[in-house]
Amino acid sequence: MTQRIATPSKTKEIIQANSFYFKKNFGQNFLIDSNILENIVESAEITQKDCVLEIGPGIGSLTQILAEKAKKVIAIEIDSHLIPILQKTVGNYHNIEIRNEDILKTDIDDIIEKENDGKPIKVVANLPYYITTPILMDLLENHRKVESITVMVQKEVAQRMQAKAGEKEYGALSVAVQYYCHTKMDMIVQPSCFMPKPKVASAVITLHLRKEPIFEQIDEALFFHIVKCAFGQRRKTLLNSLYNQGNLGLTKEMLIQMIQSAGLEEKVRGEALTLEQFGILTNEIAKRKNKYDIENK
Repeated sequence: MTQRIATPSKTKEIIQANSFYFKKNFGQNFLIDSNILENIVESAEITQKDCVLEIGPGIGSLTQILAEKAKKVIAIEIDSHLIPILQKTVGNYHNIEIRNEDILKTDIDDIIEKENDGKPIKVVANLPYYITTPILMDLLENHRKVESITVMVQKEVAQRMQAKAGEKEYGALSVAVQYYCHTKMDMIVQPSCFMPKPKVASAVITLHLRKEPIFEQIDEALFFHIVKCAFGQRRKTLLNSLYNQGNLGLTKEMLIQMIQSAGLEEKVRGEALTLEQFGILTNEIAKRKNKYDIENK
């Protein structure tokens, strides 16, 4: 087996040999435990049939193991100083393509089309904490052809992704992720497994994108608008949040009727609604709003 990059001594050697310094604005923390990296790849269920998009390869610790399991790995790294290091550490793998790009500006659909014949890819990443949500929502909201997303994120964020209605961590991110995916918490990773050590624990979570939409028919834009309003001011009732922030063109009395028609109490708070209840409420508001708009043309 090729020598692993992800050991404290090897990582330190690579950093020192290349005069590399960590940049806080990129949220760089390199894993130095190869067992955890092996478990990440196992959690992602990578096989020789898979084309993998890796976000933030760093010095190639995870990239190396992915390449040994996958058909192809496209590694997107924003830090130009890491590109020559990656070329040294994993450049001998024929199935790795390294790109110096910002993932939020990368044409992911083009990668899927050209590198995997338009078939769904798997995404694996050790994501910087500050950019976790924008990256995930770009993949999900734009309906990229992605089979699964296995990511290392802040433990608290992973807990929010899989939280249920009524739980402290439950919020707009919980609803959004579960709207598109089935979630599975794979492992908790302690700060000591990174260089440098982050201040909080991390977690690996796998998101399997739903093969079929969770709702047969729904106005997706309205659904997420309602969710955003519901969690915008957590202490307010759902009614007041929708009335004050919704800009739905509906009176408070009409909203009360719609909330009750969805089988909810008038004074319910948004954090108490399940994913399914948000769907029922969205359809109720869409149906009655359309009728109201037609009648008042």
